[in-house]
Amino acid sequence: MTAAVTEVFRRRAAPGAALAGEAGAIAAACHAMAARFHAGGRLLTFGTGAAATDAQHVAVEFVHPVIVGKRALPALSLTGDVATLTGVGAGAGFDEVFAHQVRCFGGPDDIAFGISPDGRCGSVLRAMECARDRGMLTVALAGGDGGALAGTVEHLVTVPSGDPRVVKEVHVTAYHVLWELVHVFLEQPGVLGQEVTA
Repeated sequence: MTAAVTEVFRRRAAPGAALAGEAGAIAAACHAMAARFHAGGRLLTFGTGAAATDAQHVAVEFVHPVIVGKRALPALSLTGDVATLTGVGAGAGFDEVFAHQVRCFGGPDDIAFGISPDGRCGSVLRAMECARDRGMLTVALAGGDGGALAGTVEHLVTVPSGDPRVVKEVHVTAYHVLWELVHVFLEQPGVLGQEVTA
């Protein structure tokens, strides 16, 4: 029994430590996000399955901060409108459900934020390609090696694990850190015109 318990924690140790190892990349993503918010941009979040609820969680963190005194920022999850998701899915295919909404709601000052446990979700990838073509900032969380999102998005935070439970746990920590650091940058607007050095 003790060996099984130890293994559960061991599987999480390296992916959690790897997140800390990506501090510079995370800070650069947050700086870029804060600059877009500072310029009036909005955050559009998306993901499928369990990542859809994470996308909703990210959006609500920005729209309704739980920490008193933190500024509410414009964010919208593209995962919650069942009529749009099923209508676009039936008419254009499931890979288009977020891309269609990015084309309708996204502009060049905005941020596309996708979550994919393995980096291979077709609808997240398509939305990121569409967002990139529109000049939006592209930020994603993925597991494993980042899959097809690697090389597609400007800022990719990966969790080096094939276990979807571990990936989700580290993603939750990652997007809370992203939220907090975006606010750190927004509270220091003088740094928004500068490049981040880690």
